[in-house]
Amino acid sequence: MDQYHVLWKTPQKIIFDLGNLIDNTYTAAFNTTLTATFFTVPDTQPQADSILPISARLSSANTPSAFQLPQQNASVSYQIPQNVKRAVVSLSACGQSAEEFWYTNVFSSEQNTFADTTGTLYGYSPFREVQLLIDGQLAGVSWPFPIIFTGGIVPGFWRPIVGVDAFDLREHEIDITPWLPLLCDGVTHSFEIRVVGLDDDGMSHASLSQTVGSYWIVTGKIFLFLDKEGSVTTGTHPSIDTAPPQIAIASSISQNSTGANETLIYTTHVSRAFTITSTITTSDGPQPVTWTQTLSYTNYNALTAQGFTQFTSQNTTGTDSSKTSSYATTYAFPLTINSTYAFLNPLFSPAFSVSASLSRSLDLSVSGPSVFPSGLQSFTPNTTALTLDTHASPDSYTTDTVHLHHFNTSILHTTQTGAATYYSSPSASSSSSGTTEQDFVFSGIALSGTVELYRRHVLAVNDSVREDEETVLGRGGASRPSTDVNVQLVPGVPLKGDGVGEELFSVRALLGRGPGRSKQVHSG
Repeated sequence: MDQYHVLWKTPQKIIFDLGNLIDNTYTAAFNTTLTATFFTVPDTQPQADSILPISARLSSANTPSAFQLPQQNASVSYQIPQNVKRAVVSLSACGQSAEEFWYTNVFSSEQNTFADTTGTLYGYSPFREVQLLIDGQLAGVSWPFPIIFTGGIVPGFWRPIVGVDAFDLREHEIDITPWLPLLCDGVTHSFEIRVVGLDDDGMSHASLSQTVGSYWIVTGKIFLFLDKEGSVTTGTHPSIDTAPPQIAIASSISQNSTGANETLIYTTHVSRAFTITSTITTSDGPQPVTWTQTLSYTNYNALTAQGFTQFTSQNTTGTDSSKTSSYATTYAFPLTINSTYAFLNPLFSPAFSVSASLSRSLDLSVSGPSVFPSGLQSFTPNTTALTLDTHASPDSYTTDTVHLHHFNTSILHTTQTGAATYYSSPSASSSSSGTTEQDFVFSGIALSGTVELYRRHVLAVNDSVREDEETVLGRGGASRPSTDVNVQLVPGVPLKGDGVGEELFSVRALLGRGPGRSKQVHSG
C-alpha cells in the first residue's frame, strides 16, 4: 500500500465491496475481517503528492464507486494543479458476466453458429482493449490479463490454489506526463475509461467496436507528483503519433453429414503502436517527454462437437516505456484452455459434466519508478533472508543476513497448469476435482546480473496441497508441511425443471460461457 502514502496522512473511509448471491442454494453472507499491517522500509522511489480517482465517487453515500461498462459512462473531470511535474494513470478493468471469459468469445457475425445446440454465443470477438482518453483523445491502452476467478472454467482448478491475480487485480500504468502542458492550464479536463472489442462484417474484416457485452468493472487513479509550490508547468501540447490497430481475422465453419454446423475455427491477430511526445517546462527547465506503447495479440479458438468442446490459445505481449522517468515494463500473457461440456444422459437425466485442462503464464518485468511497489523493496542491500525450518513448528523460520546489490529491474514469472472435472446432477450434490500446479519465480536485475530472490512451487490435488516448496535468496528449498483439506462438495446449480419434457438451462449458460437457450429433453 506504499503507493497510497499520501492518503494515509488524513482520515479515510474504506468500503469493502464483494458481490454476493444469496438464494435457496447459496444461503450465507460473507464474514470478513480486514487486517492492516504497518511497517517501515527504506524509501526507494518517490511517492505521489496527490491521488485523484477515476470513479463514480459515491463514498459519501457509503456506496461502491466502481464504474460498470458499457452501462455507464466512466468519465470524470478535474482541474489539475498547475505545478505537476509528473503524472501517471493506473487502470483497473475486469470482465464479469457475459464478459468474464471474453477471450473465448466469437465474432458477432457468428454468434448463432450453434444455435440449435449451445445457443447464442457471446460476441465482439475474443479481443479486448481498455482505453484511457483525455479530453476525448486516446492517451494510452491496456490489453487485459485474462483473470480466471475461483469458479472459472472448472471449479476444481482452484482448490485451494487461486488463479493468477484473481485476489489482487494488477493495474496497468499509463504515463500522461506528455499531457501536462495541456492539463496544467488551469481549466477542467476530462478523463475517461472505455472497453472495446471488435466488430466484424462477416467477411473477415474487423474494426474496433464502440461497445462490448455486459459488463466490465473499471476504475482508475491519477497519481500526481508536484513541482515546487508556486511554479507553473508549461510547454508544448502533446503530439500523438498513433494509427488504428492492425487487425486480421479469419474463420471457417464445417458441417456434419446432416448439414448441421459441427465446427467453428477462428483466429484473431491485433497489433498496435503509438507514441505521445511533448516538451514540458518545470522549475528544472524544459525537457522532452515521451510515452510509448507497442503491443501484439494473437488468439486461436476452435469450437468442435457442435460447440460443446472449445480449445483456446492466446498470447498478449507488450512493451511500455516513459522517456521522462525511465519507467519501462514488458509483459506476456500466454493462455491455453481445452474444455468439453456434456449432458451425461440427455434423454433421461439433466446431469452434466465439464472437463478441462489449462496452461497459463504471467511474465512481467518492471524497471524505473513504477507508482506501485515492484517487490524489490523487500530486498535491500542488507536483507534478512527467512528460511523455513521444517524441523521446528510449522511456519518457523531461521534468519540469515544476505548482502545484495541495488536492483534496477524486477522480473516476475509464474505458470499454472492443471486438469479438472465438474459434475452436476439435480438428484445429488455437485462435485469438482482437479490437479493444479504453480511455479512462481521473482528475480531482480543489478549491475552484477540477474539474482533469483524468491521461488515457490505448489501442487494441489483434489482440494489438498501435496507439494509446497519455497526458497528465499537461494536459502531453504525444504517443503512446507502439506495441509490436507477436507474435500467439500459444491452446492448443485439449480436447474429449471426435473423431468422429461422440462426445460434445462444450457451448460454454457450455467458456466457463464454463453447465454445459451433452453434445451428440451424428450423421451423416446
